[in-house]
Amino acid sequence: MNDTAVALGRLEELAIEVPSWAYGNSGTRFRVFGTHGTPRTIEEKLADAAKVHELTGLAPTVALHIPWDKAPDYAVLREYAAGLGVGLGTINSNTFQDDEYKFGSLTSSNAAVRRRAVEHHYECIDIMHQTGSRDLKIWLADGTNYPGQDDMRGRQDRLAESLQEIYARLGNEQRLVLEYKFFEPAFYHTDVPDWGTSYAQTLALGDKAAVCLDTGHHAPGTNIEFIVMQLLRLGKLGSFDFNSRFYADDDLIVGAADPFQLFRIMHEVIRGGGFGKESGVALMLDQCHNLEEKIPGQIRSVLNVQEMTARALLIDVVALTEAQRSGDVLAANGIFNDAFYTDVRPMLAQWRETRGLPADPMAAFTASGYQKQINEDRVGGSQAGWGA
Repeated sequence: MNDTAVALGRLEELAIEVPSWAYGNSGTRFRVFGTHGTPRTIEEKLADAAKVHELTGLAPTVALHIPWDKAPDYAVLREYAAGLGVGLGTINSNTFQDDEYKFGSLTSSNAAVRRRAVEHHYECIDIMHQTGSRDLKIWLADGTNYPGQDDMRGRQDRLAESLQEIYARLGNEQRLVLEYKFFEPAFYHTDVPDWGTSYAQTLALGDKAAVCLDTGHHAPGTNIEFIVMQLLRLGKLGSFDFNSRFYADDDLIVGAADPFQLFRIMHEVIRGGGFGKESGVALMLDQCHNLEEKIPGQIRSVLNVQEMTARALLIDVVALTEAQRSGDVLAANGIFNDAFYTDVRPMLAQWRETRGLPADPMAAFTASGYQKQINEDRVGGSQAGWGA
């Protein structure tokens, strides 16, 4: 095992961005469920996100989604967030909820639709200048449902042209990260279905473009840590969207379905130089809390990432490398398992206490009375969320 003190010391480098939309109402494809205390404004979303950071020390920034989080003055919003103790992070575009995008956005055969989608991304970049955000994240619902519905190669060409226009607008310190998803809502073919397509498109753009890997956007049995390794090896892993899946894009709490997978992913992140504030790899949650309360759901999520990161840091890499080189399969696997099965929760509780954080953030949130207070205060108005 690696030295525990060294491993815990490296946890200082862990920062997990939380998504504003996780605090709004969500649900299934058929129904969005309302809950008490749901934010009605971006300011209330930021307040909830700030509570997560206050109790965990792990979530210093909040990702925004445009137009869900539109504000009259983003410089003022940035100051408001700073007053709460958090920063504004990734700006996420939205070209999947308007009627015009029924047959595609950046890949559409209609030039006017493509122009509208590109202009929306220009707006997002303008917002980034005001918020100080580094990353513009693009996820597209573009694709087709039937063979022959559209020219798949032509759509890739149009995507490349649209992305080039957006990329050209980026500031010197800004990046474009392109997310992929292998199906839904397009069922015959999706325009950015896998890491290879995202890699090819971002490679053609240049150094300020990278791949966003959503852990829930893979077919059953996919070796996600292999993809993580490969993208880090190629220098094109820009960010994560952490969540958990059983069947498809379930958007469950990260680590809920397969904690060992999260552990393996974090090992490859650390092994490949993707861990730490200077790595260039952003760790973000992308989850929906349909049944559980949203703030505790986010607290549990960031704690799960921290726990699996701590376990991954405990891997004895010297012994592991020796076992690998000598072909000792069982020893190498045992070294992995020894780290994974280490119960790091007591040492993490102590780690938090030494930093003025509650030993048990979940219990601290319950005791704080914050949920009861927002349930009482946030009555009336229109609750935030996405439609279905």
